Amino acid sequence: MAKQNVAEQFVDILVRAGVKRLYGVVGDSLNPVVDAVRRNAGIDWVHVRHEETAAFAAGAEAQITGRLTACAGSCGPGNLHLINGLYDAHRSMAPVLALASHIPSSEIGLGYFQETHPDQLFRECSHYSELISSPKQMPRLLQTAIQHAVGRSGVSVVSLPGDIADDPAPDKPLETALVTTRPTVRPGDTEIDRLVEMIDKAARITLFCGSGTAGAHAEVMEFAGKVKSPVGHALRGKEWIQYDNPYDVGMSGLLGYGAAYEATHECDLLILLGTDFPYNAFLPDDVKIAQVDVRPENLGRRSKLDLAVWGDVKETLRCLIPRVKEKQNRRFLDKMLKKHADALEGVVKAYTRKVEKHVPIHPEYVASVLDELAADDAVFTVDTGMCNVWAARYISPNGRRRVIGSFSHGSMANALPMAIGAQFTDRKRQVVSMSGDGGFSMLMGDFLTLVQYDLPVKVVLFNNSSLSMVELEMLVAGLPSYGTTNKNPDFAAVARACGAYGVRVEKPKELAGALKDAFKHKGPALVDVVTDPNALSIPPKISTEMVTGFALSASKIVLDGGVGRMLQMARSNLRNVPRP
Repeated sequence: MAKQNVAEQFVDILVRAGVKRLYGVVGDSLNPVVDAVRRNAGIDWVHVRHEETAAFAAGAEAQITGRLTACAGSCGPGNLHLINGLYDAHRSMAPVLALASHIPSSEIGLGYFQETHPDQLFRECSHYSELISSPKQMPRLLQTAIQHAVGRSGVSVVSLPGDIADDPAPDKPLETALVTTRPTVRPGDTEIDRLVEMIDKAARITLFCGSGTAGAHAEVMEFAGKVKSPVGHALRGKEWIQYDNPYDVGMSGLLGYGAAYEATHECDLLILLGTDFPYNAFLPDDVKIAQVDVRPENLGRRSKLDLAVWGDVKETLRCLIPRVKEKQNRRFLDKMLKKHADALEGVVKAYTRKVEKHVPIHPEYVASVLDELAADDAVFTVDTGMCNVWAARYISPNGRRRVIGSFSHGSMANALPMAIGAQFTDRKRQVVSMSGDGGFSMLMGDFLTLVQYDLPVKVVLFNNSSLSMVELEMLVAGLPSYGTTNKNPDFAAVARACGAYGVRVEKPKELAGALKDAFKHKGPALVDVVTDPNALSIPPKISTEMVTGFALSASKIVLDGGVGRMLQMARSNLRNVPRP
């Protein structure tokens, strides 16, 4: 049997760790690894058109599957292109292993062609970033990188010079058992005792939930029912906690709606569950706050805490539910449910009034129709900007759908690359990229990746020929919009020229049919919807003191936007409120 080289051994370890695909762009220092992938039946090489796409795709696959994923870039400029997508994966707590191939080891530090120092460059967006300097070092270093990515839920980066990748591997590498799943973390008894005491003393409790509530829906609902608590959520908590939730009061923050803001400010105990909600200006400073998080570094960095609880949300609630006293008074809960329904009633008219005649099309209407027609288990990938607003307010979670985006890092151009990674996990599952024209055109080259691999991603393009979120930021700062206009092609024609299905929609009555036809198409498809550039959205509660550059505008062109089927759920919850 021929002796392995380091690249082959590297790929074998990835396969043993459960990695199914390696996303990247081939080239020079990376060639030995790509060739090793070619000869290994346990892993596929996914050739994208831009390395940033590779990192976004790997991050999305990791978020959908919960498994370790991988991406790669060649030396210098190649691996530098990974950095934005890796920042996003790291901040999204997605376990990703990035291979940054490097210049020849003998030339490091001598100003060689394409020289960078990737082991240093990626440290801020990773838990682990190290350089392999000898073949004997590789197995243990790669295994350590994998443990960091999986165990701490984030990015690890391994820098590997191309000449070392082509060197003979050690005869008998140490094969350490690899960690591929995370343990549960139970809080200490002291913290549980103190939290029980705080809950029993409080008359008005509100739960505010983030992505850390994933897998804990049943426990959150049982706990909220026992303590008669309204339940609000951050954007990353929406898909995990809003569905089948009779205590739902909406979302707080810049994209917020409903009564979540009031519920968090009018309670006397706010419990933050698995959320690193970044906008501390939306959190109260005059109520008691307890925070539960599996990451201790998150505790107290957004608000002053009365109690910090280190543990999984699910395990913590399992400890609390049998111990807290059931509350009998639900007046606070019912009051917040009523406020929530009233708030939704007030804004839903913004997109229902004469929408069938409004040209250009209201983007709210597009999102509402998309929500109705998309599959019950669809994966939505969402561009940063106004698409975030429409997804937050219109895409209805149900426990089976997924909604992912650059919600913590806030990068443009993330939706299409994320859709690539999401679709590779299951070709039969519907994947919808909610793309803005600005974000789509930034990495439009990777629409060709959909065609090359015949990935049936459906791109729904909100095309208003502008960077509308930036326009809003300028507007509320009292600045005239400048540099925000895009001169766009007919994107549907571009899609057809690439070999995909493409249709352009300019009238509301054409929208539903166009989406249905695109969803029926077996391959990649793009629906280019010309939307109203004046349809902007503002949060329900915000002031100039809250967020610099984001304030209420005196202009009347800003629309508040509706909330789709969430109004129906709020009305349903109100019907369950006991009547005297």
